[in-house]
Amino acid sequence: MPTERDGADGSEPGRTPELLVLLSSVGAAVAAVAQPFVLGRTLDLLLRDGDAGHWLTLSAALLVGEMLLDGLTSLFTVRCNADWTAAVRSRAFAGLLGAVPDRARSHTPGDVGTRLTLNAADAGGAPAARAALAASLVTPVGALAALAVVDVWVAACVLAGLPALALVLRSFARDTGASVAAYQRAQSQIASRLLEALEGAATIAAAGTGARERERVLAPLGELAALGRRMWALHGRALGRSGVLVPLLVLAATAVGGLRLASGALSVGDLLAACRYAQLTAGVGGAASLLGAVVRGRRARDRTLELERLPALAHGTRTLPPEGRGALELRGVRVVRDGRQVLRADGVRIPGGTTAAVVGRGGAGKSVLAAVAGRLIDPDEGQVLLDGVRLDRLSREALRTEVSYAFERPALGEGTVADAVAAGPRTVSREQVRQAARAAGADGFVRRLPHGYDTPLPAAPLSGGEHQRLGLARAFAHAGRLLIMDDATSSLDTATEHEVDRALRRSPRPGTRLVVAHRPSVAGRADLVIWLEDGRVRAVASHRDLWREADYRAVFGIGGADRADGGGNERNDSTGGSGAGTGKAPAPGAGAARLPEPEERLPEPEEARP
Repeated sequence: MPTERDGADGSEPGRTPELLVLLSSVGAAVAAVAQPFVLGRTLDLLLRDGDAGHWLTLSAALLVGEMLLDGLTSLFTVRCNADWTAAVRSRAFAGLLGAVPDRARSHTPGDVGTRLTLNAADAGGAPAARAALAASLVTPVGALAALAVVDVWVAACVLAGLPALALVLRSFARDTGASVAAYQRAQSQIASRLLEALEGAATIAAAGTGARERERVLAPLGELAALGRRMWALHGRALGRSGVLVPLLVLAATAVGGLRLASGALSVGDLLAACRYAQLTAGVGGAASLLGAVVRGRRARDRTLELERLPALAHGTRTLPPEGRGALELRGVRVVRDGRQVLRADGVRIPGGTTAAVVGRGGAGKSVLAAVAGRLIDPDEGQVLLDGVRLDRLSREALRTEVSYAFERPALGEGTVADAVAAGPRTVSREQVRQAARAAGADGFVRRLPHGYDTPLPAAPLSGGEHQRLGLARAFAHAGRLLIMDDATSSLDTATEHEVDRALRRSPRPGTRLVVAHRPSVAGRADLVIWLEDGRVRAVASHRDLWREADYRAVFGIGGADRADGGGNERNDSTGGSGAGTGKAPAPGAGAARLPEPEERLPEPEEARP
């Protein structure tokens, strides 16, 4: 099934900019090739009659034309580079955003930044360099043909030396390709390590490990310097060899031409043209710089293509039934990473309109389950259904409209606060933005900002918790049948977290909520708990029932000596959650237990009712 890439199609500028560079370069080359012949004829006429007639005018016109065409070549080259660089970046960025998040995560932020900046610029310069390289070959080929017309013996002398120049260029292209690829990888390593250090700057400063971190970040610098020196050495060697061969070739051609002049086979003008044509023909060695740019651009394009071709999710065409309430089911789901099973969930059913908490120790598979439940990734085996429809058969619009996420570190962009909350698949009014912010506990601090909801985010001094609450507000504003909160309240205090939960229960758009929980208070307020252990679903039941298990309490750091009713500081949170299910506690390793339908549950406490 074909994959969808937003913004990828039609983003290439086509061949027009490259063609303009090629045409102007070829035009300049033709003018350069014609000049020696016209100049030689002009010189002969001046020496013979003193009157060159229209030949002098033609010589001046060729000179001016070459200058104008060179100027147009520069202009078209800049335009071509800009257009192609933008296209390469756009396609790579679209591929990155449209990719399966699990696969895109293999590229670090520093590596991505290097590919989208330095590598994209090099790749964007390749088409113009390729066109200029093709045009640069017109000059020596045309000059050699014109030289053969002027004198075949001088042309044969020049032709004999061209294979040596060709070998120089071939060796340069081969050796440069490998060095450029390694150089670009070293650049990416330094950028990645630098960004990691910047993200952990406070920790590094507190631990006093700045010197060690500096060494770690700059460790690839030695390799980078060696590779840079090697590339310059290769470039210098190519220019040096051609710099020796070209004068020798021109000298030999001049000597042959002088002998031909002495024998009367050539005129003075012909000798002038022959010497100039010999220089232009030998100028093929000057293509080394353009060849280097093409090789560098091709290697850089390979790196940007890795982002562009990241595997994307394929979507179907189905929509959800209109009467559904967000019932979620995982059938035979299995996720494998690097040969290891990281999640296995079978027969897990979450009734529509309920709140389910996902709990487990670190590495138990909580975030993997959250990603599978909303189809950020596809399971290697099994199916995930929402209101009876497989997620992989839903259209992109239906999936992203009805399934929303809130994360620990939301990406809010650089617009205003209102823009950040309103951004999403649904059209959200100003009032809905405020309602969502109130539900997330964000309305108060937003109103205190310099321009309220119209404050630009870069100018808003937000704490980690406030940033997270804006991400929650955006998720609430676009919530459909399923809202998945993956550590989305980790930076909130307990009181604010409780208010957010109450606001969710009062939501006019009651859907199913899947919450990755690390606190017993969060699990206690959920209707249902999915307990993960070593990538497997150990049990599905209410928090109240599971709390009787010592292993379950140990997930939250509660020892076996604590009272099985959730006593201690967490007693009220663990046993007084609204709507907790009833029934016997499942034995360790028990299969999934279905939660009773909403009308069968215990009544909510007064404080949790709207």
